[in-house]
Amino acid sequence: MSTLCWVRRDLRLHDHAALSHALKEGEATLVFVFDKLILEKLKDKHDRRLSFIIDSLKEMEEMIRHFGSSIVIRYGDPVEEIPRLATELRVKNVYCNRDYEPYAKDRDTKVGKRLLAQGIGFDQFKDSVFFEKHEVLTNQGGVYKVFTPYKNKWIETFETSGKVIPDFTCDLGRLRKFKNSHSILDHDWYADLGFVETPSLLGGGTTNAKKRLADFAPRMSDYAEARNFPAIPGTSLLSVYIRHGNVSVRDLVRAGTARRSEGAKTWLSEIIWRDFYHMILDMYPHVTKGAFKREYDKVIFPGGAQEFKSWEEGQTGFPIVDAAMRCLNQTGMMHNRLRMVVASFLCKTLLVDWKHGEHYFAEKLLDFDLAANNGGWQWSASTGCDAQPYFRIFNPYSQSEKFDPKGEFIRQWVPELAHLNAREIHKPDPLMAPDYVRPVVSYELNRKRCLDLYSILKTTEG
Repeated sequence: MSTLCWVRRDLRLHDHAALSHALKEGEATLVFVFDKLILEKLKDKHDRRLSFIIDSLKEMEEMIRHFGSSIVIRYGDPVEEIPRLATELRVKNVYCNRDYEPYAKDRDTKVGKRLLAQGIGFDQFKDSVFFEKHEVLTNQGGVYKVFTPYKNKWIETFETSGKVIPDFTCDLGRLRKFKNSHSILDHDWYADLGFVETPSLLGGGTTNAKKRLADFAPRMSDYAEARNFPAIPGTSLLSVYIRHGNVSVRDLVRAGTARRSEGAKTWLSEIIWRDFYHMILDMYPHVTKGAFKREYDKVIFPGGAQEFKSWEEGQTGFPIVDAAMRCLNQTGMMHNRLRMVVASFLCKTLLVDWKHGEHYFAEKLLDFDLAANNGGWQWSASTGCDAQPYFRIFNPYSQSEKFDPKGEFIRQWVPELAHLNAREIHKPDPLMAPDYVRPVVSYELNRKRCLDLYSILKTTEG
């Protein structure tokens, strides 16, 4: 039987649920669709994410050429392209892995209906998360809205299963053999898509992903502490590879459970956080439009365009914030600790609506993932499930002193302050750093304003 395997955010050829099932059914063809509806919304035609995706596809193409096959590439609306291609190839079934974002769920529903009308099957599989929404529930069968009990139940479910981690083997020798003149290697897709090739600091593909994972393995024991310091290699740098599926979530769980250390436990906890946020997005899609806790939509943020501009350009006068934002703008990357710092700063110090920051990260982050990005911003703004209390406001000065104590990260991205010592650099004296912008607001004053701003919720709750 001939099948079609539609790859999206799962750009790899190993441990791939949909591909494994497709190959077991018969001769399979891989297809990737550059989604016109998504690409047309990208303002920056030098978007590094597209180059990362193309790099990943090129690696896959090189691998399957050894088996005489190729990836079919299309550009357009997948709702039109997938049914059309399925008909052209006369396949019996189309396979893909589930995506939990609202747009993707709607898209896949439409594709499934069209395929059904054509007499073609459409099967989706769990692949991008370890446990889906209905696999980790409360004892009463409800959905968890707080992370720690969810995490405990996740671990309990995993241990009850005997710690079984599935491995979806893929016999690439069963791929359909054909020559493809419009392959990702032989055709200028950048020109067709209207984008410019813009390589990122992290090259795409499974080979690079596995190297990162192997490099991180001996450092995992230090992860619990080291992950908080942006000037040292304390994180795995795997987030972009996870986002595009160059490694599987099962690869991550295997790595996290292979070691017994606090660092490994923390690493596994981060994987569980990812499952948690994807579950929340799947079950409560309203989070893409506003607060998870709907009462927080009543908060009116007074910060305006000028405050937001200073934040996005890294010109706030708060060194750790400016360093983080300049790093993001130049590389598409930001350390996780700094994501929390700049998010808290935008909505609780500059008093700008968190949704503006969420949107900006969506445009800039190389590893942008809707579930994680939305969950992180709502955590920082205190509007989400299991979020930090509204009265917890990150102090950018103390965060800087604690997590960049020598000012190494600041010096790298804010050269105006490079001459200052470790004590001076966190809160520079204008006379000692005349070329650096003055603070756009008073942290102390705006902290009080923020508490007053959120006090409407106490009144409402009372």
